Amino acid sequence: MGRQSPRRMRLLGLPWALALLVTAASPGPSAEPPDPASIFADLSPAELRAVRAFLMARPELGLSPSRGGPLAKNSLFLAELLPPEKRSALRFLERGGARPRREARVVLFFGAQAEPNVTELAVGPLPRPRSYRALPLAGGRAVPFWARPMTRREYELLHEALAAALAPLEPLLREATGGFGFQNCSGRCLTFSDVAPRGLGPGERRSWLVIQRFVEGFFLHPAGLEVLLEHRDPDPRRWAVRRLWYNGRYFGSVRELAESHARGALPLARLPEPPARRLFSSYEPRGRFPGGGRAEAHGAKVCEPRGRRYRLRGNRLEYGGWSLAFRLRSSAGLQLFDVRFGGQRLAYELSVQEAIAFYGGHSPAAMQTKYMDAGWAMGASSYELASGVDCPETAAFLDAHHLLDADGPVRFPRALCVFELPTGVPLRRHFDSDFQGGFHFYAGLEGRALVLRTTSTVYNYDYIWDFLLYPNGVLETKVHATGYIHATFYTPEGRRYGSRVHSHLLGNVHTHLVHYKVDLDVAGSGNSFETMDIRFENISNPWSAGARVVQPRLHREPRRREREAALPLDRPVPRYLLFSNPRRRNRWGHRRTLRLQLSSHAGPVLPRGCREERGVTWARYHLAVTRRHENEPSSSSIYSQNNPWDPPVTFESFIRDNETIEDQDLVAWVTVGFLHVPHAEDIPNTATPGNAVGFFLRPFNFFNEDPSVASRAPVIVRPLDPPACSRLQIRRWAPASPGPCVPPEPFSYNGTYRPV
Repeated sequence: MGRQSPRRMRLLGLPWALALLVTAASPGPSAEPPDPASIFADLSPAELRAVRAFLMARPELGLSPSRGGPLAKNSLFLAELLPPEKRSALRFLERGGARPRREARVVLFFGAQAEPNVTELAVGPLPRPRSYRALPLAGGRAVPFWARPMTRREYELLHEALAAALAPLEPLLREATGGFGFQNCSGRCLTFSDVAPRGLGPGERRSWLVIQRFVEGFFLHPAGLEVLLEHRDPDPRRWAVRRLWYNGRYFGSVRELAESHARGALPLARLPEPPARRLFSSYEPRGRFPGGGRAEAHGAKVCEPRGRRYRLRGNRLEYGGWSLAFRLRSSAGLQLFDVRFGGQRLAYELSVQEAIAFYGGHSPAAMQTKYMDAGWAMGASSYELASGVDCPETAAFLDAHHLLDADGPVRFPRALCVFELPTGVPLRRHFDSDFQGGFHFYAGLEGRALVLRTTSTVYNYDYIWDFLLYPNGVLETKVHATGYIHATFYTPEGRRYGSRVHSHLLGNVHTHLVHYKVDLDVAGSGNSFETMDIRFENISNPWSAGARVVQPRLHREPRRREREAALPLDRPVPRYLLFSNPRRRNRWGHRRTLRLQLSSHAGPVLPRGCREERGVTWARYHLAVTRRHENEPSSSSIYSQNNPWDPPVTFESFIRDNETIEDQDLVAWVTVGFLHVPHAEDIPNTATPGNAVGFFLRPFNFFNEDPSVASRAPVIVRPLDPPACSRLQIRRWAPASPGPCVPPEPFSYNGTYRPV
């Protein structure tokens, strides 16, 4: 913050201890203690309102409402939970210590001063805040005001400025688009999508805007015009169009383009009239499946014949041997805490950190697009889930509340869901043949998983975020990509950067990468990391003189320091990534271990050293393992999108000091992703099959045997009269009939195979 009136503190200029003197009335008597998992729960609407009211009442902050007004104002942008420090949380959870102080993380925009900036505060204690303190960023610097995330108000002003600046182009636009425009457009309007980063270096805030026809699925309807608009100055009267691109040609000004059109010297790209029904970008059915079939009938459904087998208590989820706490951060999305199986903690935290999509193209907007979705508040883009489509009808739905770019908490109904899912494949099974037409036994265990799901619709793309819990102690993390492709206007030169997917549409090549934080506690917080794969050996055959045996043997490689444990994305990754407790062993003498198994096709998004690559240095690695530090809570930030050249969080600094990671509290930073070359089948939307990536956490000698043996769901069939196998013993530990939502026939089995 810069200079203030005499009644206001210059918060970044004076010692932050002054802020701790800000005090309100002391809280009243406390209520009955809530569930211990609530220390990780998102802020309630009442807490969000209390935080906002407390800050709005502080005269030294000089805050104005977020909505409306000028950009040059002081305002509250974001309030969300500030998780407690791990040490105090574990002291409370494991040893009955004091409940950690509950605080909010707050982002304030200070625009009404000579040196505008963005400042983060911790506000507490909740539910009755009475003080605040600074949350330090990297290097103790404030975030420059030009690097702030976009707000609704800035978009409103951007639309007004764009419409006014393009007024001379209204005849061109209406002629090319079939009557669509910005001025008095009624039902035939133009809109825009903006790309980022907003410039080519620090201090810039100029955005390329893709002009589109505002019809259903407007992301697939570019008009052929892209506009570079300068909007760094808080006063929109000083904003200006700096450059334009139309149908493959650049223009230095609106006037130049308008005059070219007026002279008849501009090759006009006339778009076809959008049909009233069955628009190619819509979900309306069209065509028929070959071969007929009952396409109109409902498909298979999930049922719970005897009710839910999981338990939800606030933000605590319990299922079988699993227990965890969860929250949905406004900034970056789902975050799990205190993940346990069989009462033993496997991970203290498992959370989404960032999702990026870096593009290539012939148009300026395409070549500039490097989306970093935490900067677009992907956690607060968690819109309502549809029962029977986004989640089964049997799911439990949960609301979310966010205070982001608003003057109070906003309820997002049914933003998360929880459901048990039959996987359709056995968890385990075996048919033991007698090789005489009969069998010794058949045994199988139905495959099931519990799913915790939310989505992020970050403008065109929809991400489906899943955490799956299996009864054998395996946890799967998965993200599906769907929604509309980020597409630009087709020119013949564009084919080097993607596929032509419609008459005037190019689907641009891009790479999706997602970053996760996994704070592992494998049988305790003192863990070590090693990789394991195989090597082939050529040895003398001990049972046949003169012969050789070529066979695999295990090759273990302990990774003792952070640099050794950073596995580059452009090289093959060892197939076994093992985190173990060196002091805890299972019954068979093995270190108790968890295996991290990647399901990914990730590749580099930029060569190392490119200017924008500094904002995503975590994307250099499949996996990086670091010693845990409280001052390294996240690998990215909401400011990296608009300042990737000098971001407040640079992940490479986490491993630069190359600390030892043997028998330490470790964090695994995991990158997964895939290359997407759009194709005709991405119209109208990218489909989920084949577009899912993630990873598994699997027990690897952590237990003495598969813990799913505790399940009461197996079926065992044994013949009582082998080899005839005409009389069978069928053993089940669950009710013989699942219930009314499945066919009523009892379980049957034969198992024989005879000549015919």
